[in-house]
Amino acid sequence: MTIAVFTFSLLGAMALGMPIAFALIVCGVALMSTIDMFDAQIVAQNVINGADSFPLMAIPFFMLAGEIMNKGGLARRIVNVALVAVGHFRGGLGYVTILASCILASLSGSAAADAAALAALLVPMMVAAGHKKAYAAGLVAAGGIIAPVIPPSIGFVIFGVAAGVSISKLFLAGIVPGLLLGAGLCMAWAWVVRKENLTPPPRASWSEIIKAVVDGFWALMLPVIIVVGLRFGIFTPTEAAVVVAVYSLFVATCIYRELKLSQLYAIFVSSAVTTSIVMFLVAAALVSSWLITVSEISTQVVTLLKPFMGNNTLLMLAIMVVVVIVGTALDMTPTILILTPILMPIIKAAGIDPVYFGVLFIINNAIGLITPPVGIVLNVVCGVARISMEDIIKGVWPFMIAQLIVLLAMVLFPGLVTIPAKWFGG
Repeated sequence: MTIAVFTFSLLGAMALGMPIAFALIVCGVALMSTIDMFDAQIVAQNVINGADSFPLMAIPFFMLAGEIMNKGGLARRIVNVALVAVGHFRGGLGYVTILASCILASLSGSAAADAAALAALLVPMMVAAGHKKAYAAGLVAAGGIIAPVIPPSIGFVIFGVAAGVSISKLFLAGIVPGLLLGAGLCMAWAWVVRKENLTPPPRASWSEIIKAVVDGFWALMLPVIIVVGLRFGIFTPTEAAVVVAVYSLFVATCIYRELKLSQLYAIFVSSAVTTSIVMFLVAAALVSSWLITVSEISTQVVTLLKPFMGNNTLLMLAIMVVVVIVGTALDMTPTILILTPILMPIIKAAGIDPVYFGVLFIINNAIGLITPPVGIVLNVVCGVARISMEDIIKGVWPFMIAQLIVLLAMVLFPGLVTIPAKWFGG
């Protein structure tokens, strides 16, 4: 009964056009009424407690850092480094896009921000080189979703808080899986361009390579600082977010000098607005999360999944299929907040490593960012690249399939995640 109330109240509120944050509160109130314990004070208290979390302070700083990097010249220099490194290969601009996506992912942690920056810089270049615009935009969108996987990742912060899992361990465990997603995109791009008869740009000279690396040195140092700082316990993920924001601000204003002080107000306002949306969503989610625990929905779901409990691989496959389906209708943050309190008791009961599950869960949610009809990253790239949704959906399919294959490989071979996690995590 409670599962039905939870599902239909949430979906019903969303079908009426209610913002997801309010839909989550409505869902919580419906559950409270069902179990006969409605109290407005409980709702208010859970909303306040939902946002009262030290790890969540990382979100506004990562948001701010992403805005600064895109407007301060860091993103453009990363693209230049990738261009001189792999631009001369057949279909080289595609590999530039993938390499730049992986590097930018280690700077901002925002899929939408990374995809917007790369769409503005690389889609026109790829079209001018003779590549089909649909595949160019699709590759940029698929590359953008690597951002929530390679640290720093806003998705890992939200999941870590909701699931009570170490954010530092999640960050370090996401490095190799994120690179594997990039490798999957390389294979898919090689298949897409195999019949194209295009002349790649000439190989960059050593002087051009050195010039690009020197020019992008300060941007390239940021992921090194983050990984080393987290690995050796110099700072926590929340403190890492502050380091990223301050470092990128210093580089953009004092070294590259592309960001004017007059632009800072607009950047701070934009970051604050985006942060407020995410934070209110997290706060509202605690209402339904608390009621999920009290009404024992998780226990009921565990009972439903008992046939899979004897085989962790089958259980993970079943969960990943559910998340893929949910991801077609919901954005990443609400999916994390809604499903985490339901799925974590199942993961613990099955004895699955929460960090391993968290990495696969976030990868699955990231892929949801490019699945129609919602596909937030698809919409961002459509707007920036000026391409229709119909065309970009056709162009993104080969790359989405490649990333789903990588996800399946991680489900079948957990060592792809757990072994590298031990290397970085110690």
